Amino acid sequence: MVALTRTTVAGRERVRGRRHRGEDLTKILFVLPAAVAMVALFGYPVVKNLLMSLQDYTLKTFFTGAAPWVGLQNYSAVVHDKLFSDAMLNTALFTIGSIAFQFVIGLGLALFFRNRFPLGGLLRSLLLLPWLLPLIVSSATWRSILEQDSGILNRTLMGLHIVNDPVPWLNSPSVALIAVIGVNIWIGIPFNVTLLYSGLAEIPDELYEAGQLDGATGWRAFFYITWPNLRSVAGVVLMLGVVYTIKVLDIILGLTGGGPANATQTLATQSYEKSFVDFKFGQGAALSNILIAISFVFAIFYLRSTRRAVDE
Repeated sequence: MVALTRTTVAGRERVRGRRHRGEDLTKILFVLPAAVAMVALFGYPVVKNLLMSLQDYTLKTFFTGAAPWVGLQNYSAVVHDKLFSDAMLNTALFTIGSIAFQFVIGLGLALFFRNRFPLGGLLRSLLLLPWLLPLIVSSATWRSILEQDSGILNRTLMGLHIVNDPVPWLNSPSVALIAVIGVNIWIGIPFNVTLLYSGLAEIPDELYEAGQLDGATGWRAFFYITWPNLRSVAGVVLMLGVVYTIKVLDIILGLTGGGPANATQTLATQSYEKSFVDFKFGQGAALSNILIAISFVFAIFYLRSTRRAVDE
């Protein structure tokens, strides 16, 4: 009787083990297509880019097929380039200026649209227009607006007697970066408004009603109710904004092409010029890997801060 019981238990365990293995295999088969797609679309380009940055990869390589291994020489060349420090500074100014104003203006508009009023939904839909337009179209439009002699902005400013002479928005090294940052702010505001508005919509109205009983109205309600509940969404918005803005290329190329006098040259535009203007693909890959590394640092910082907030 005992032997029979042991045999029955062992048979059930084998059946249960086969069932678990079958379930695990089914899970793997469902995940496998996505994993293959991720490796093919993201993994291979990243690895290939890393290998290119360690080789003397030029236009000649496409014909000869031979790209000599040079190690870290490409990284050394781009870091010691006289434009690298200026590009780093411009990248930092472009990213910080864009993110700061996009977030502040986006948060203000999200708070404004949280108040229900007639045509509020229509205005929110129209606000998405800059985000939906192709970036090259937005760049061409703003380039015509910011033209020094015939642009509508200078004509308006001179018509209102705010300025006496046309402002060289895209032609002056001291003004061009500010103009490019302004255009990028205009493009990025809808993204911030959309995510922050969705975060505000998740805050229960009961919290504000309870806060009013304790005198938490106006700015007090914002600091003690809105911001603590919106902090996680704000972190995601800022993180995504940094990762997106730090690699912006088409807006700058469409407006100034990195000029005048390299005043709007960033790491992204410098990587583009090294690869597709000078045909030094190895150095271009090295610059793009530096951009990836910077984005990765921000991602790690965000994940660690999020984990710390969850633990607390």
